[in-house]
Amino acid sequence: MALRAFSSRLPAAHYHSGIGLTKARRTQRRLIIPSSRFFSAEAVSSPSNLVQVYISRSTDPYLNLSIEHFLLQKSHPDSVILLLYTNRPCIVIGRNQNPWVEVNLGLVNQRGILRQLRASSESGAQEEGDAVVKNDADGVKNSPKEVEVREADADADDVLLVRRRSGGGTVFHDAGNVNYSVICPPASFDRDKHAEMVVRALQGLRKGNVRVNERHDIVLDVPPTQPSNTSHDVDVTMNNMDGIRTFKISGSAYKLTRTRSLHHGTCLLSSPHLLFLSQLLRSPAAPYIKARGVESVRSPVRNVGLSNAEFEDAVVAEFLRMYEDAAQDQLEKNGQTSKIDVEILDETVVQDIPEVRAGIAELRSRDWIYTQTPQFTFSSHPTADDPRPRPDLPTDLPSSFFPTNAEHSGSADAAPVPGLRMTVRHGQITEVVAPLSKDSESHGAKTPGGENNLADSLKNLYLHHVDDWRTYVGSENESVGRWLNRLFGAGS
Repeated sequence: MALRAFSSRLPAAHYHSGIGLTKARRTQRRLIIPSSRFFSAEAVSSPSNLVQVYISRSTDPYLNLSIEHFLLQKSHPDSVILLLYTNRPCIVIGRNQNPWVEVNLGLVNQRGILRQLRASSESGAQEEGDAVVKNDADGVKNSPKEVEVREADADADDVLLVRRRSGGGTVFHDAGNVNYSVICPPASFDRDKHAEMVVRALQGLRKGNVRVNERHDIVLDVPPTQPSNTSHDVDVTMNNMDGIRTFKISGSAYKLTRTRSLHHGTCLLSSPHLLFLSQLLRSPAAPYIKARGVESVRSPVRNVGLSNAEFEDAVVAEFLRMYEDAAQDQLEKNGQTSKIDVEILDETVVQDIPEVRAGIAELRSRDWIYTQTPQFTFSSHPTADDPRPRPDLPTDLPSSFFPTNAEHSGSADAAPVPGLRMTVRHGQITEVVAPLSKDSESHGAKTPGGENNLADSLKNLYLHHVDDWRTYVGSENESVGRWLNRLFGAGS
């Protein structure tokens, strides 16, 4: 007997349900008072609490990821846990990713950037070449709580930058997608197992053309008779000669410990911001950077066309179908009441848990966001280690940024190798090659530290501490400062 949708019958923030685990009626349900008072280390780690389901109503990504980490660390080794949550607009990068490669920080660092992008889109100022994906969730009915969340987000058009603790690629979150997280014993971990669980939930909602692909992502196959909702079919993967188009609707990331395993992902349901993903997730610095970390694989995306409540109910039901029989056996051995609580987590209570509060502080810190970045090199020109062609440089850069005929002539007065090269380790510049132009040498360009050498002025700087590169390169190299501001998202 399938679970009936319940969050559509009550405002999403006002229910807390108990799921009966009797073998005769596995889906018996009773409503009880909403509360997060049982969310504690003792309850989470209890051996009698082997199947746990939580839905967070906070939209703070730092809090939700800290709740997730708390569950990973504190839960009983034999337990299985489902956590669902929706975040306010944010970009979430993987544990080993480079934000200067993955994100257009110049846009993300601007206050009210989503409002600006909407205004630009409405005026027809879409940048040529950007992938445009329309919202295909017309007619989706959302609960009063979801409408409230969307209205709140409309007043908060900033985009937060978040680094999670798991691996994987960069994703965009907003009120139009739901994040799912499953924690289980390592022995039962499989990269496709819980992605397939989500697929079954979507198929139960009549979204039949969804599947898990070879990259463990959930994708939607769209026949050629259906509108693609994208203006650039060149970005769309063709599965076969029949012209079926494939769109990514959910990615996956993982964190494995000795005693626990975590799989989480985000499912695009009705995001209103897909139009802007290409701009937000395309860094102008990326062509100049050779990184050691994990780079995201870009994929065309599309909304499924569901409300958050529909998706939550379906995923909870499918999760319980997977695990309630095993939990029943363990509960009977312990003489416990056969009941699983679907617990709604209240922000004001959860954030007071010491471990959660510490997790929020860590994730919010700029050191966590930026200095976790693996070592990378920045070079304005092709090098032996990074021979990729570079975009054309601004014409107002000093002459030392451009090769001359004498450069490889072997003469004593040959020009130095052009341009700027930096090695950056954990966000700090450790090595710099930056020859000065003749004009800078003749005028003795100075920096705040008193040096007249551009390389010396940049060495040991932390990239995320630089508010304006012009302050550090000197007045004679102001054009270099403006260029670096644009690439690294400073000076805005």
